[in-house]
Amino acid sequence: MSVSKTFHFLLVVIFISITLVLYRAEAERVTKLATEQFNSYTSSSVWLTSLPENGEALYSRLKQTYSFQFFQYIHSQDSSFNFTYGQLMSQRSDIIERLFIQELGDTRALPMGRLQVKLSLEPILDSAASSLKSNLIYLWALYLLIAILFSLLMSRLKRSIRYASEAIASLASLKFDALAHSKFRGELKPVGLAIENSRTALHQQFNEINKHNELLNREAYQDPVTGFSTRPKFTDKLDNLAKPGKDRIGLLAMVKATELGAINQAQGRVAGDDYLAGVANCLRKALSEQSHVEFYRISSADFAVFIPDLVINDAEAILDKIKSEFDEYQQTIEAESVAYTGLVPYQQGNEVLSLVYLGDAAVSIAQTLGPNSYHIQEKLNGDELFGDSRWKEAVEDIIARKALRFHAQDIQPCRGEQKVYRELLSRFYSKEGKFLPTATVIAMAERHNLSVELDKIIILNTFRLLMDNPNLDGVFGINISTASVTQPTFVAWLKDLFIRQRSLASRIVLEVNESGMQANINMAYKFVRDMHSVGSRVSVEHFGMGFTSFKFFKEIRPDFIKLDGSYTDAIDSDDNNRFFVKMIVDVARKQSIKVVATSIERQEEKLAFEHLLVDGLQGYYIAKPKPISTKDEQSTVT
Repeated sequence: MSVSKTFHFLLVVIFISITLVLYRAEAERVTKLATEQFNSYTSSSVWLTSLPENGEALYSRLKQTYSFQFFQYIHSQDSSFNFTYGQLMSQRSDIIERLFIQELGDTRALPMGRLQVKLSLEPILDSAASSLKSNLIYLWALYLLIAILFSLLMSRLKRSIRYASEAIASLASLKFDALAHSKFRGELKPVGLAIENSRTALHQQFNEINKHNELLNREAYQDPVTGFSTRPKFTDKLDNLAKPGKDRIGLLAMVKATELGAINQAQGRVAGDDYLAGVANCLRKALSEQSHVEFYRISSADFAVFIPDLVINDAEAILDKIKSEFDEYQQTIEAESVAYTGLVPYQQGNEVLSLVYLGDAAVSIAQTLGPNSYHIQEKLNGDELFGDSRWKEAVEDIIARKALRFHAQDIQPCRGEQKVYRELLSRFYSKEGKFLPTATVIAMAERHNLSVELDKIIILNTFRLLMDNPNLDGVFGINISTASVTQPTFVAWLKDLFIRQRSLASRIVLEVNESGMQANINMAYKFVRDMHSVGSRVSVEHFGMGFTSFKFFKEIRPDFIKLDGSYTDAIDSDDNNRFFVKMIVDVARKQSIKVVATSIERQEEKLAFEHLLVDGLQGYYIAKPKPISTKDEQSTVT
């Protein structure tokens, strides 16, 4: 039961109790007066005197002193002397007065008859009824006054409580409107202060949470390197673009930063991040005059740019600006290209999967057109693999023309070792003599099952380089695909070549990716044994990324292992990196395997690896790749 109902119930009980007390007091007073009057009647001296025998005369005699409600005299001998007055039962209609009615009847025998009377208490009853009515009016008027005042106070309290509950509920809804302190007076003042303190504290915490969420959103949906939106946002954009709606049009530019892998490997991940940030800045500058442009980084080296409200006729001018920015940036990073751009038109309600395929095809075609080139692809003409087809033709052309040149990067020996070897980095060129991105050429060769033929061309050109340049001394490392290593026909061809050119084979170190060799341990073991049998050596690059790397020491036994560039990052401050590298070096030394650290960019990294007793150091801080050209490109080795 609520406080209000409880109070009203108790108030009614109290006032009913007081009413009963007042009635009881009046009833006792009436009883007392009536008793006194009755006693006065019964003990009156009139009964000692001679009384008339006539009943009416007797009534007249007694009426002078007493008031009767009922009077009846019955003569014992003469009925003419009989007399009756009034009613034995009271005829009063007032309910309150009837509460005080007393039965004051008396019957007595007289000398000549019998007298029965009932005394009248009219004055006493009227007085009692009047007094009780007056008291009840005052009493219940007081009750109404108290009840009304209490109801008003409770109404005000209920409004304040309702306001307080709404204020608390609004906090749950994350609304922090200022409180009306006038609603919290008196006893509710502490409640108002508590809500205000809670509101202030929650508002502060909510703002802090919002700031934290904004930071998390930026981390989740904003690429920290380029400042572009991330792939989830790109997916949302495509979903919105696929929905029917207003007839919105625009251009989608797909950009591939093809040099990321080479820069990460040669210079380290920090340089790779700087390169990506530079690509992003080029895009921003080129599109600074366009409004509402949306930039996305959709993978490690791929970007997407939505340019709204433009048609395909406007595309070439924009692409020329992008290429110009890329060309200018290329001069600052000493690379043979920066990025390639494919551009396609889009319209609200497009099939977004086809749009992405179209963009990929455009980028693939752009990569066959020379450094930083672009290509506009308005439609696929029913050929979803158009870009791949162009690449297949480009790779086949490279193989047919043996169109590659070498850059060389030295590996600095440590611990008083003699010169380790120089790594030859392949660079591929189109018919027009334009540079093609190395990583893409190799990836496309593997996709179209041309990696074996491409690796043969790389090995033959290496032999031609050494034969045509007798002044080139030392050992050279060349990268070959793990897809080729697992092909018995390729290994047999390579072994036969090395047998016929043992003097050159002894100057060759074949670099193979660790992950590919781990995929087929048996073939890797056989490959290393075969190469050792013909005097060549094997180096495992990106070492340390697999879970079973130490199996190489026991089962594969390569001549060199090149640590993955991730171990170089913070090697001077990361205890875990140093511990792992030291363990690799200790185990490798027991197996007579030389360890080469890669991606050295700072002096601190160089000193840290020297302290860990590695055998060689490679990176831009040690030596940058330099071009090597052959004197006679027509000479061949078969």
